[in-house]
Amino acid sequence: MDWILILFFAALAVALTIIIYTLTTLPQLGDERKNFIKMKAQSYSFGVVIFCLCFEVVRSLYQSTFGAGTYSNMNPFTFLVAISIVYLISLLIAKRKYSV
Repeated sequence: MDWILILFFAALAVALTIIIYTLTTLPQLGDERKNFIKMKAQSYSFGVVIFCLCFEVVRSLYQSTFGAGTYSNMNPFTFLVAISIVYLISLLIAKRKYSV
Protein backbone atom coordinates (compact mmCIF):
# COMPACT_ATOMS: atom_id res chain seq x y z
CA MET A 1 0.00 0.00 0.00
CA ASP A 2 1.07 3.51 -0.68
CA TRP A 3 2.05 5.62 2.32
CA ILE A 4 -0.38 8.36 1.28
CA LEU A 5 -3.28 5.91 1.39
CA ILE A 6 -2.22 4.79 4.86
CA LEU A 7 -2.06 8.43 5.94
CA PHE A 8 -5.59 9.07 4.62
CA PHE A 9 -6.94 5.96 6.38
CA ALA A 10 -5.31 7.09 9.61
CA ALA A 11 -6.72 10.62 9.24
CA LEU A 12 -10.19 9.22 8.54
CA ALA A 13 -10.00 6.86 11.52
CA VAL A 14 -8.88 9.63 13.85
CA ALA A 15 -11.54 12.03 12.56
CA LEU A 16 -14.32 9.46 12.89
CA THR A 17 -13.19 8.49 16.39
CA ILE A 18 -13.18 12.10 17.57
CA ILE A 19 -16.54 12.78 15.86
CA ILE A 20 -18.12 9.79 17.60
CA TYR A 21 -16.62 10.81 20.94
CA THR A 22 -17.84 14.39 20.53
CA LEU A 23 -21.34 13.28 19.54
CA THR A 24 -21.55 10.93 22.53
CA THR A 25 -20.61 13.71 24.94
CA LEU A 26 -23.30 16.03 23.57
CA PRO A 27 -26.26 14.39 25.39
CA GLN A 28 -24.94 15.86 28.64
CA LEU A 29 -26.23 19.17 27.35
CA GLY A 30 -29.91 19.92 26.81
CA ASP A 31 -31.83 18.49 23.88
CA GLU A 32 -32.26 21.86 22.19
CA ARG A 33 -28.64 22.85 22.62
CA LYS A 34 -27.40 19.46 21.40
CA ASN A 35 -29.57 19.69 18.29
CA PHE A 36 -28.46 23.28 17.68
CA ILE A 37 -24.77 22.34 17.89
CA LYS A 38 -25.22 19.42 15.49
CA MET A 39 -27.28 21.58 13.12
CA LYS A 40 -24.62 24.31 13.04
CA ALA A 41 -21.84 21.82 12.31
CA GLN A 42 -23.89 20.04 9.65
CA SER A 43 -24.92 23.24 7.90
CA TYR A 44 -21.34 24.49 7.69
CA SER A 45 -20.13 21.13 6.39
CA PHE A 46 -22.95 21.04 3.85
CA GLY A 47 -21.92 24.48 2.60
CA VAL A 48 -18.35 23.29 2.15
CA VAL A 49 -19.56 20.20 0.25
CA ILE A 50 -21.70 22.30 -2.08
CA PHE A 51 -18.84 24.72 -2.70
CA CYS A 52 -16.41 21.89 -3.50
CA LEU A 53 -18.86 20.19 -5.85
CA CYS A 54 -19.63 23.45 -7.68
CA PHE A 55 -15.90 24.07 -8.01
CA GLU A 56 -15.44 20.59 -9.51
CA VAL A 57 -18.28 21.15 -11.98
CA VAL A 58 -16.77 24.45 -13.14
CA ARG A 59 -13.33 22.85 -13.35
CA SER A 60 -14.63 19.96 -15.43
CA LEU A 61 -16.48 22.31 -17.78
CA TYR A 62 -13.38 24.45 -18.20
CA GLN A 63 -11.10 21.50 -18.86
CA SER A 64 -13.57 19.95 -21.28
CA THR A 65 -14.04 23.18 -23.19
CA PHE A 66 -10.64 24.86 -23.15
CA GLY A 67 -8.34 22.06 -22.06
CA ALA A 68 -7.19 18.96 -23.85
CA GLY A 69 -10.62 17.43 -23.38
CA THR A 70 -9.52 15.26 -20.49
CA TYR A 71 -10.68 15.72 -16.94
CA SER A 72 -9.32 13.84 -13.97
CA ASN A 73 -12.16 13.24 -11.54
CA MET A 74 -11.84 14.10 -7.90
CA ASN A 75 -10.93 11.22 -5.66
CA PRO A 76 -13.96 10.28 -3.51
CA PHE A 77 -11.81 8.95 -0.66
CA THR A 78 -9.87 12.20 -0.43
CA PHE A 79 -13.15 14.10 -0.54
CA LEU A 80 -14.56 11.93 2.28
CA VAL A 81 -11.52 12.51 4.48
CA ALA A 82 -11.59 16.26 3.84
CA ILE A 83 -15.30 16.57 4.60
CA SER A 84 -14.92 14.44 7.73
CA ILE A 85 -12.20 16.75 8.98
CA VAL A 86 -14.29 19.84 8.13
CA TYR A 87 -17.25 18.35 10.02
CA LEU A 88 -15.03 17.52 12.99
CA ILE A 89 -13.59 21.02 13.16
CA SER A 90 -16.99 22.68 12.80
CA LEU A 91 -18.48 20.34 15.43
CA LEU A 92 -15.71 21.11 17.90
CA ILE A 93 -16.01 24.86 17.28
CA ALA A 94 -19.79 24.80 17.67
CA LYS A 95 -19.55 22.70 20.84
CA ARG A 96 -16.99 25.06 22.33
CA LYS A 97 -18.96 28.14 21.31
CA TYR A 98 -22.47 27.05 22.33
CA SER A 99 -21.91 24.80 25.32
CA VAL A 100 -21.45 26.38 28.69
